[in-house]
Amino acid sequence: MSEFDFDVFVIGAGSGGVRAARMAAAAGMRVAVAEDRYMGGTCVNVGCVPKKLFVYASGYSESFADARAYGWQSERPDFHWQTLRDNNAREIARLNGIYRDLLAGSGVQVIDGRASIEGPHQVTVHEMRYSAERILVATGGWPFVPEFPGREHVITSNEVFSLAEFPRRVLVVGGGYIAVEFAGIFAGLGAETHLSYRRDLFLRGFDYDIRSFVRDEVAKKGVQLHFNSEIRSIEKQPDGSLLVAMKSEEPLKVDAVLYATGRRPNTVGLGLEALGVATRADGTISVDDSFRTSVPSIYALGDVSGGPQLTPVALAEAMALVKHWQSGRAAEMDYNYIPTAVFCQPNIGTVGLTEEEARDEGISVHVYKSEFKPMRHSVSGRDERTLMKMIVDSRNDKVLGVHMVGPEAGEIIQGMAVALKAGATKETFDRTIGIHPTAAEEFVTMRTPSQD
Repeated sequence: MSEFDFDVFVIGAGSGGVRAARMAAAAGMRVAVAEDRYMGGTCVNVGCVPKKLFVYASGYSESFADARAYGWQSERPDFHWQTLRDNNAREIARLNGIYRDLLAGSGVQVIDGRASIEGPHQVTVHEMRYSAERILVATGGWPFVPEFPGREHVITSNEVFSLAEFPRRVLVVGGGYIAVEFAGIFAGLGAETHLSYRRDLFLRGFDYDIRSFVRDEVAKKGVQLHFNSEIRSIEKQPDGSLLVAMKSEEPLKVDAVLYATGRRPNTVGLGLEALGVATRADGTISVDDSFRTSVPSIYALGDVSGGPQLTPVALAEAMALVKHWQSGRAAEMDYNYIPTAVFCQPNIGTVGLTEEEARDEGISVHVYKSEFKPMRHSVSGRDERTLMKMIVDSRNDKVLGVHMVGPEAGEIIQGMAVALKAGATKETFDRTIGIHPTAAEEFVTMRTPSQD
């Protein structure tokens, strides 16, 4: 008889926590999961899934307009926010139920409530104490809003999907992928949209050519860009609107201000400090290569541990961790060539090194670039461009990075990621027959470097 109630106690039923719990239970471990908010975590409820649905919704405005050039003469229908909001809520509720059923079907005990860690092997939920041989923290992140006058009037990605009314004038604050995506969503749905960022160009960390290209394409969609911009205060007006005072700019009057200025680890109230669990300056939990914290019986993975904030990464980490528990060998997790997408409009897809990263590492590279109008717009007449870029090591012909801005970029780059993971060279791409007519074939037909 074990001295513990559970072999594994998981705190957080997001993507990583659920995957770890299910795999551990399948391996014969006694597992519990505590969750105080919603099944599926950020991705399912206020992240990837609803965001992608809202991106689809926002894209129809252009599709209706473009259809006229293809012979469809009906008038553009009106947009009804409540229909989108409520249909999204129903889909999320369905997914919540699926996650709960998956856990129950795996033999995992689900405990509703916020857990706190009382000792190396002790967890408390609603004053009920549980013991576990291992404790896994998978609580993800939480939107961060800086302190300033009027902060209480802003919304974050936690609230944006369930607004009572559609805001006709919106200010999005931030320069990461969430900010750029939501600016596109609001603009596509018909709102007067502003995007404010405190630096000179958004999407820091992406390839510079991609960033500058997206800046121009986003502006074409009607998003009003405010770079080197800072919010000083927000005052609610008698009519319910918000007056935003901006540094070095005229005040801006809008109906909603969405702050997308990053996320912080969701660790408040967990009891990590009292136990001496080491954290970094940004609040993320320090872990070793096997996801173990400074307290040997406590583990952490996903966004809360400071790695790439991507759902597939959390899933992969969960699988690597459970395999480590089963085998006793070091966890096998490879963070090289992780593809990612930004569902702005047009989309971004990227995998591998940027040109700047490659040069900073002292690698001599050949750079291939192609820019063109997507085929569908040769008839629609819409002023939208696609950019494709490939970074190649000039010493051995190995492809180090592939980047794209254009329709379905994420779908295309997923296949490119497989090629890069397999060590493909530029010659491999050159010898591959393209599918015609597609945008993706451009990646196997680029022959002349644009620069070295």
